[in-house]
Amino acid sequence: MIGIRELRADLAAIVRRAGSGQPVVVSVGGTPVARLGPVDEVLDASITPPRRTDPPRLGVPVAIWSGVRLDRALKELRG
Repeated sequence: MIGIRELRADLAAIVRRAGSGQPVVVSVGGTPVARLGPVDEVLDASITPPRRTDPPRLGVPVAIWSGVRLDRALKELRG
């Protein structure tokens, strides 16, 4: 059993562990509330592939000076 704080702190590793077949029980305040485990064969049919198959269209990179706050840089770029 794993506490919610530990789950939040190490989510990626715990999800990989559950995906590899080891069930993980999550508790809140010492009470089990959820179980993580691998996806069943039946559920695989409910997972749909993405609608878009083309590669993402990335914009032109913008040079940002070191020390510039991101919110101010975005405001300047967006007008």
